[in-house]
Amino acid sequence: MDERLKKQLEFSLEIDKEKNVFRQTSLSGHGRKENDAEHAWHMAIMAYLLKEYSNEPIDIAKTMLMCLIHDVVEIDAGDTYAYDEEGLKTQKEREDKAKERIFSILPEDQKKELISLFDEFEAYETPESRFAHAMDNLQPLLLNESNDGGDWREHKATADKVYGRQKKTKLGSEKLYEEVTDKILKKNIKNGNIL
Repeated sequence: MDERLKKQLEFSLEIDKEKNVFRQTSLSGHGRKENDAEHAWHMAIMAYLLKEYSNEPIDIAKTMLMCLIHDVVEIDAGDTYAYDEEGLKTQKEREDKAKERIFSILPEDQKKELISLFDEFEAYETPESRFAHAMDNLQPLLLNESNDGGDWREHKATADKVYGRQKKTKLGSEKLYEEVTDKILKKNIKNGNIL
């Protein structure tokens, strides 16, 4: 087997470990906690289905790939819960170290390509990254809504923190924010699921 193919297969096996990184969000219908791979897959499909609601034209293949790789670093860095203030302080450092190790498994050209996409996602500066982030916010919101706000109740989420995170959805899709996100949040605040 040539070296390039060997590295590509090694990376393919390495990212399978993402299935072992569990998030704080439960699967729909009061299921178990979802893993990072499920989250990324769900985001990518949602990006394709909802692309017409992006504020700007997007390259959907690029956006979907961003969705698929954005949490690969959590294989090493672990999942940092959105409202974990202590964990958020060290998140970038942990993820940068993981990014270098994991993507370095690949041949150099693919390493550079995926790191560039990962960094683009993190920077929030392109239409694709903004829409991918909108999916990153919307996907757990929909799951939480399907569970009657249980994850918000479990973590005693406050309206200011939830809105603080969710307002960034507007950068990728004002329509999804106004017609889905804001309505779900208001309903869950009214129902006492968000403090």
